[in-house]
Amino acid sequence: MKFFVYLIIFFAFFDLFAQLPIISPFAVALGSTPFLAGLAVGMYSLSNTVGNLISGIYADRRGPFAVLILGLVATSITLYTYGLAEGPYSLLAIRFFHGLAAGLTVPAAFTYLANNTDKSRRGKGAAVSGAFVGIAAITGPAFGAIYTSRTSVPETMFVTGTLILLVGLLSFLFLRKHSAKKERRAKVAVPLKVMFGNVGLIQAFSGAFFLMFSQGVLAYMLPLKVVSDGHPSETSGLLLSTFGIAAIFVFLLPINRLFDRIPPRITMIIGFVLMGSSQLLLSTVSDISITYAIMCLYGVGFAFLFPSINSLLIDSTVPDTRGRAYGLFYAFFSIGVVAGSSITGALALDASGGFILSGCILVGVALLNFLLTLKKSQENA
Repeated sequence: MKFFVYLIIFFAFFDLFAQLPIISPFAVALGSTPFLAGLAVGMYSLSNTVGNLISGIYADRRGPFAVLILGLVATSITLYTYGLAEGPYSLLAIRFFHGLAAGLTVPAAFTYLANNTDKSRRGKGAAVSGAFVGIAAITGPAFGAIYTSRTSVPETMFVTGTLILLVGLLSFLFLRKHSAKKERRAKVAVPLKVMFGNVGLIQAFSGAFFLMFSQGVLAYMLPLKVVSDGHPSETSGLLLSTFGIAAIFVFLLPINRLFDRIPPRITMIIGFVLMGSSQLLLSTVSDISITYAIMCLYGVGFAFLFPSINSLLIDSTVPDTRGRAYGLFYAFFSIGVVAGSSITGALALDASGGFILSGCILVGVALLNFLLTLKKSQENA
């Protein structure tokens, strides 16, 4: 039954990545100013954060299965409405509801998966789910760009919506009986101050934020870096695919057993160091072959970090509170992407400066987590 949850995770992120190369040109074609076009892109992340929080709350109250199915159906409906966009403001409304609906799906899917995975295999399970995210990151933008070039944005969204609806119907049929037996509902809501007082959850939430902060910087700065180094603009897409492929190999090869054998705080620190070092190296090199090697290293760091923060969240929660924790977790994901690109943009940094800033932050976060882990081990000694 887990296959359907992995499939849901894939299509949830496929929807996200497929829209990346097509929304801003679509907004401009509808008469948007540069500001409104940027707002159309960012509106999805804004409302997605709200959807994440709502998903987490109701996954604990009603069980993740109900929220999961609602999210899939609602997302498919909003994808069908892109054909109704007649101008920038109608597009903004569609983007808001699209992000809100899509925000329901991912926290519920990961809550469902965590609640139905043996704790001794939670690291490997998170790695496999990460592989599906990585595959979506590679195939989604390619599908969005190629299919839209041959048809239109509404048609691309229609196809994506139909696939998501089909997955939702199949999941309803195959997961319903299993969910009725397995799901538990929270009887008492856990106050936020209690959740933010949990060191493991703080590490998971901050890990999610800084992981996606670096992704936001990478998405914004890498194309600028490629062009400034005199390489074709499409090279940035190949470099991003290289990082995704390297991450998928780590997620799926037997090395993924490490995530259940090594404490997640240690693999998290390794991930931060590898990602931070990669971005610092990106700021100094212009040779394209070396850049590809650095992106492979970045992908390995990503592959170490993603399962680690998922495992920390699972270890720091019980099934009755896991939904709300995952809602906050993916809200920090969404905020991190926006923060990474917007902060470097606001500081008017060039590509090298952006990578230096992000790299230093990631290495600094790794150092803080190392000191925290060292202190914790001394207290337990």
